[in-house]
Amino acid sequence: MKDARELLTRLPLCFKPETAGNLSMTAQYMTAHPVYITIDRGHCSAHEGLADNPDVTLRIRDDHLIKLMTGRMHGLPAFLTGKIKVEGNYRLAQKLQQVFDTSRLS
Repeated sequence: MKDARELLTRLPLCFKPETAGNLSMTAQYMTAHPVYITIDRGHCSAHEGLADNPDVTLRIRDDHLIKLMTGRMHGLPAFLTGKIKVEGNYRLAQKLQQVFDTSRLS
């Protein structure tokens, strides 16, 4: 199974610019090896490390992130049960599910 850092750094491969539209944001994933995703008007990039002033930060264990990215866990139930902790703009966190087709990661 892929590790969390690999899945996160591959997210730009499954980005849907037509869905993102003019969205601009930075999402920090706090996993064992932090990665942040930058979305800016139809472009997406992934970076290892910590972002300066992310719009939203998601704290999630690596094994839970892998389940989330591979469809074995869903975002809302994971959030409600505390498996994902969100800091910052909650609406942007919800947008992340819409602008990525993680089925392309397999």
